[in-house]
Amino acid sequence: WYQRRVRGAELKEYELVGKPLSKTNETTPIYKMTIFAPDEVVAKSRFWYFLRQMKKVRKVNGEILRLSLRSNTSPTKIKNFGIWVRYDSRSGSHNMYREYRDVSRTGAVTQCYRDMAARHRARAHSIQIMKIESIKAGDTRRPLTKQKHDNKKEYPLPHREQNNNKKTQIITKKP
Repeated sequence: WYQRRVRGAELKEYELVGKPLSKTNETTPIYKMTIFAPDEVVAKSRFWYFLRQMKKVRKVNGEILRLSLRSNTSPTKIKNFGIWVRYDSRSGSHNMYREYRDVSRTGAVTQCYRDMAARHRARAHSIQIMKIESIKAGDTRRPLTKQKHDNKKEYPLPHREQNNNKKTQIITKKP
């Protein structure tokens, strides 16, 4: 069910804050998570899934205090992102560090999900984003990311039409 929702749309970044319900008037710890999901329903579901795994708090015994959608601070600037990922494969659980270039954190995470599916056959439900950071160009590790840092590099525009002012559109002589 989760894989079908991720397939077409770019993910959104949600920040969820929740806590377990107190049976008495004692103070309970508050947990905050950043979840990448296509919509609020999936974000809440993933929040309770991870909280149940790590802190043994179920949805029945807890409450969500805040759910907010985080927006991109600079949507026109290309940045390098380092993503720490844990995923479950057929043989076990693996940790990874991956780098992507994008204008937003959500775009980089969407690239990561698609790249993990292509290279490692990892399904979306088995991937956990542990941490994501914007990194400087000098601190990047992967050669695929480093090759884009050359400012003198030019990319051809293959479908651009040549503007020939010398040729006229109307020809007066027969060919």
